[in-house]
Amino acid sequence: MNIPSKLPQIGTTIFTVMSQLAREAGAVNLSQGFPDFDCNKELKKLVNRYMAKGHNQYAPMSGVPELKKAIAEKTSRSYGIDVGEDEVTITAGGTQALYNAITANIRSGDEVILIEPAYDSYKPVIQLCGGIARSYELEAPDFTIDWNSFARLITSKTKMIIINNPHNPIGKVLERSDMEALQKLVTGTDIIILSDEVYEHIVFDGREHWSVLRFPELRQRSYVVFSFGKTFHVTGWKTGYAIAPESLTREFRKVHQFNVFSVNTPMQYALADYLQEESHYQELGVFYQEKRDLFEGLMKESNLVPIPSEGTYFQLYDYSGLSDEPDTEFAKRLTTEYGVAAIPISVFYSSKRDDKLVRLCFAKTDKVLKQAAKLLNKV
Repeated sequence: MNIPSKLPQIGTTIFTVMSQLAREAGAVNLSQGFPDFDCNKELKKLVNRYMAKGHNQYAPMSGVPELKKAIAEKTSRSYGIDVGEDEVTITAGGTQALYNAITANIRSGDEVILIEPAYDSYKPVIQLCGGIARSYELEAPDFTIDWNSFARLITSKTKMIIINNPHNPIGKVLERSDMEALQKLVTGTDIIILSDEVYEHIVFDGREHWSVLRFPELRQRSYVVFSFGKTFHVTGWKTGYAIAPESLTREFRKVHQFNVFSVNTPMQYALADYLQEESHYQELGVFYQEKRDLFEGLMKESNLVPIPSEGTYFQLYDYSGLSDEPDTEFAKRLTTEYGVAAIPISVFYSSKRDDKLVRLCFAKTDKVLKQAAKLLNKV
């Protein structure tokens, strides 16, 4: 059979490729963004408790009421705004929430503006919907947005703008002035904002996370996506949520109910309880800043040059002083010859722009970070 592909240019994700190469080479895997340490024992006990209580069947489509209530209260505490439980939908991870938001709103010919380097799930979903991705390229090493230049990408066909804050893969955090500039751009338009904020609590050096929820004109037109996997070190649970006004949530749930329908039940009840203790998420920035600083200190003897990480659990390193080879080849050689797997940044640009940068994940035990740094200091 000759069946044409809907995504002919898309292959296996770079995360899968590099993780497989790391396994084959027996390398330390700092490529894929997941912690190699366990979650809090209390959280696991809560899941077991609700399994034992018999909460093992389908949850309500939009989520367990107790968890939606806990999220609304947490959001109010974190950002000083009121969120109704009917604005919260529990999803099978942040990526599924992103898929729902794009699929519910993008039609053939609609334009969506991406800020690149961009998380690799955005563009394929836009293409599946018949939409057109328009890219704004950030430039190393500052990765700042010129909002006047950005504004020139907006046309009468612009349906959505996707932002990622804190930003994966570059570790950049948007400032209040950035959010105010974005708000000014979309005021008076019908443009939807999709804000990927899965690293909301992982910001460093006294910075604030300026969620779109804190800006009234943005809030009324935004889907905001969060991840329990990133916050509580349980990426394998694939549990997240989206917050949006009722009108947007209504369309979001139309897709959600025919996609996963509902999300694992005992985890939802456990998370509802676990959210009651604010320290479980408020101390996350300090926790990861210590790991960032440890790893950067261990890498001082390396010929790789760090690009400051303001948030997330990723650190970029510049290898231009070592090699002219493409970053995809350098990342592979780093894995096979030096024993540490990294992610090349060019794969996150539509233009395949190559600034000789690789991304390393420091969400690892101190032992693993020390082992990786020892190997990388030989490069």
